[in-house]
Amino acid sequence: MMIRFRTEIDIEPLPRHIGYRSSILSLGSCFAQSMSRRLERLKFDCCSSPTGILFNPASIASALDMLAARRGIAADGLQRSGDVWFSYDFHSSFSHVDRDIAAEGMRQAVERGADALQRCDWAIITLGTAWVYRLAGNGRIAANCHKRPASEFTREMLDVQAVADILDGMVEGALRGRNVILTVSPVRHIGDGLQQNFLSKATLRIAAQRCADTHQGVYYFPSFEILNDDLRDYRFYADDMVHPSSAAVEYIWDKFRQSAIDDEAQALMPRVEKIVTAAAHRPLVPHSAAYADFCRRQIAAIETMPEVDLTEEKEYFSNMLQINS
Repeated sequence: MMIRFRTEIDIEPLPRHIGYRSSILSLGSCFAQSMSRRLERLKFDCCSSPTGILFNPASIASALDMLAARRGIAADGLQRSGDVWFSYDFHSSFSHVDRDIAAEGMRQAVERGADALQRCDWAIITLGTAWVYRLAGNGRIAANCHKRPASEFTREMLDVQAVADILDGMVEGALRGRNVILTVSPVRHIGDGLQQNFLSKATLRIAAQRCADTHQGVYYFPSFEILNDDLRDYRFYADDMVHPSSAAVEYIWDKFRQSAIDDEAQALMPRVEKIVTAAAHRPLVPHSAAYADFCRRQIAAIETMPEVDLTEEKEYFSNMLQINS
């Protein structure tokens, strides 16, 4: 009898699948970015976190409403902390010492996200925590606290019904008519304490299941369960013991690929990866006949995949041929 040393989660394929003709909007935690970067590298039409990393469902919903309304942030609507201008609706990566530059970056992000929302037929929503921080002055939930003093916020945990209502609002509002994949981030929020972290994750998990059970076209993907049960071992965490290791992310991605991506796209993905890798490689002798022939082969391979947008790679190889001529 074969001895099994772990319990592997059997994930059913989704009833509908993502393909190279799909358009995807991904919002949520840093784990969402880890997954969407793989989609982007493989040349799927994927817009990832246009307003930056978002942890709680209320802030994700607020971002979707902002994108749906194309509601940007005016320069005079920004906050100041020391020398830096910021918005509680955006990640700190948008902050800047120049108020106009900060506002313009946020405006461009909203435009990019609004375009992605308008054309997308898939949305991937990754929930990080049910804990929220409200501004003490007006009770508004901050997407990012920007390292402001704790006295400026009140902290609370959304209950299951509140999260379920937020998810229902997304699906029936900004995401109406789209296929939606909900997942709970496996990243541990140990700043809340392990007990509170698991209570938060359980709240998100129950609410996500309610939403998936209620709405057609809404599916749950078990990222959290894969890391915490299938990969039940600290070696699958990074050195900070909070984020999944690169091997764990790759394993979860492989499970996602098998479950959510159609057969045609899966067959193309290794060929796309090969071309993307070839375009990123810088030859030792770019002016050689051998490299010119290599570029022609890559262009020919690209032309056999019209469903994949490899415009950037084709332009690179074409330019290298011109340099070589």
